[in-house]
Amino acid sequence: MLDVEVIRKDFPILDQIVNDEPLVYLDNAATTQKPLAVLETINRYYENDNANVHRGVHTLAERATASYETARETIRKFINAGSTKEVLFTRGTTTSLNWVARFAEEVLTEGDQVLISVMEHHSNIIPWQEACRKTGAELVYVYLKDGSLDMDDLRVKLTDRVKFVSIAHASNVLGVVNPIKEITQMAHQVGAIMVVDGAQSTPHMKIDVQDLDVDFFAFSGHKMAGPTGIGVLYGKEKYLEQMSPVEFGGEMIDFVYEQSASWKELPWKFEAGTPNMAGAIGLAAAVDYLEKIGMDAIEAHEQGLIAYVYPKLQAIEGLTIYGSQDLAQRSGVIAFNLGDLHPHDLATALDYEGVAVRAGHHCAQPLLQYLDVPATARASFYIYNTKADCDKLVDALQKTKEFFNGTF
Repeated sequence: MLDVEVIRKDFPILDQIVNDEPLVYLDNAATTQKPLAVLETINRYYENDNANVHRGVHTLAERATASYETARETIRKFINAGSTKEVLFTRGTTTSLNWVARFAEEVLTEGDQVLISVMEHHSNIIPWQEACRKTGAELVYVYLKDGSLDMDDLRVKLTDRVKFVSIAHASNVLGVVNPIKEITQMAHQVGAIMVVDGAQSTPHMKIDVQDLDVDFFAFSGHKMAGPTGIGVLYGKEKYLEQMSPVEFGGEMIDFVYEQSASWKELPWKFEAGTPNMAGAIGLAAAVDYLEKIGMDAIEAHEQGLIAYVYPKLQAIEGLTIYGSQDLAQRSGVIAFNLGDLHPHDLATALDYEGVAVRAGHHCAQPLLQYLDVPATARASFYIYNTKADCDKLVDALQKTKEFFNGTF
């Protein structure tokens, strides 16, 4: 079991007063807080080793390059990629998915299909819209059943016309965890390339890309106790060899002639320009921190919080919770509305009680249109949250309900 009180001491930002109340931070699906180990690692890099990588032969450059490539190996082991050639540093999940969709533009032709779900984040919708618009391919959606992905709908729509399947491992709104390994097997049976948005799963559970057998897997550092501006695209080597670079310039070239150029080998052919060295090193520090706690322990802790708070939320009259009621399928995300109260007003009222939640469409407008709601509030939990945080959320919702006359 996690010793949450010890963990909380690693996150000084949590020890503050907001609106005369102790902060209860429940916006972790948007971004997580950073432990001292990560902050100190980044600071130490800038204080001692700051230099450009892969270019210099002086001592600082060699230290910076070693730390940067060690970070890549740390990520490789964390997700069990077969090689560091398959680990690309990007700005985040959005960039990673855009790179894959750009590759799809080289593969798709008119009449082909791309299969995604209605629960996807905009970062896993708009790049595919653009790829289909440019190639004449068709974008096909899988819908929901009982708040989860409708697997029967997926089976019907997953035909040999489908060339790419791109699905979130865990929904940033519904909290549902999708059966990616099963979907991947189905996709491969029809010859489709499997792409996974792992932004909401990688921070919360053990990821093994070889066991899942996915072809591409994307995630972001800032959602897993790491710094902003850094992310990862895992891709099977055979596909990365086929992919063209998206950006061109320094770092990614082998040789430049007046009228042409050649690229470095993997993974560097995709990392044009000066990379985010501090971000990569900080992300590796975050991975070390999470692995020291244990990914299985993190997942169990969050499932325990959801099991504790979910029935308490269900008991609040007028509160609507979205997504599956099967808690075994849920990550630490709960989206809800309270009667006719606008989610922004609800989030503001909770903030007065020191409880930080997200409100809006969560970059998932097709999903909210499907649910027939303009927006929701969303509470999302992480390693430093406690049952006391859950109680404070429930208490703040009750106070908000009473303030707005108690009935809806």
